[in-house]
Amino acid sequence: MVEVGKYNTLKVIRAVDFGVYLDDGAEGILLPKRFVPTATAIGDELKVFLYHDGEDRLIATTQEPKGILGDIVKLRTVTVTPHGAFLDMGLMKDIFVPKSKQIFEMRVNGEYLVKIYLDEQTGRIAATEKLEPYLSNEELTVKELEVVDLIVYRRTDIGYVCIINNQHTGVLHFNEIYRNIGVGDKFKGFIKKIYPVSNDKDDRFSIDVAAGKPGYNRVEDEAGKVLRLLRENDGYLPYNDKSKPEDIYDFFGMSKKTFKMTTGNLYKERKIAFEKTGIKLLEE
Repeated sequence: MVEVGKYNTLKVIRAVDFGVYLDDGAEGILLPKRFVPTATAIGDELKVFLYHDGEDRLIATTQEPKGILGDIVKLRTVTVTPHGAFLDMGLMKDIFVPKSKQIFEMRVNGEYLVKIYLDEQTGRIAATEKLEPYLSNEELTVKELEVVDLIVYRRTDIGYVCIINNQHTGVLHFNEIYRNIGVGDKFKGFIKKIYPVSNDKDDRFSIDVAAGKPGYNRVEDEAGKVLRLLRENDGYLPYNDKSKPEDIYDFFGMSKKTFKMTTGNLYKERKIAFEKTGIKLLEE
């Protein structure tokens, strides 16, 4: 069974002048000639993305969309109509956001965080800016210290609300942020703390997240980076515990806390030495 809005691996069953048809258990799905890999033959299996074209026909492509069914992605508006807006998702056909699925009226060239869903009436993929119905912290699929995918959702007084694995929300506090971030940015992080929250309406959980990897695994990963950067810079780097957090993050891609833990471990292992203005690589 084929799945619309997702990648499918399908077998080539026949060739025509304008492309090849792929096996869907029925008459076949067209992969237009421009997207057929060179030397493709009958019986080959191809990984393709399935969606509906402008004439509402199910069609295959080897193009890579900016998101698939279920993804939350930041897309740019290319066309606005009285009924909704079309956003560029990297395919020949843009994805439609009905007016009822917009928070505010979308504008051409505006960038919006949307979720790709399957319209039950048409069977086509569409997008919605209204993400809250798809996010819940009532039943969690994550645990503390688990590495997760984060998407910046919105700014608050204490930090940024982030979407966790396209399912939950968590707060990335300002004191955990060491570079400029904006809505729609994606990066790896981990679950720092989970708090149960109860009220008259429901029971749910509040989640704090952080960027990078948790605990000593993070330090161990970063140690190799510090040593490599030292080797690439003649054994010396002008950074120490007096350096600004943003300067450390810009160069090393880590927080000042992680930098201090990492260099402290390397010092104990006698791999580096601390100097007045930086760190020095010891002979290996």
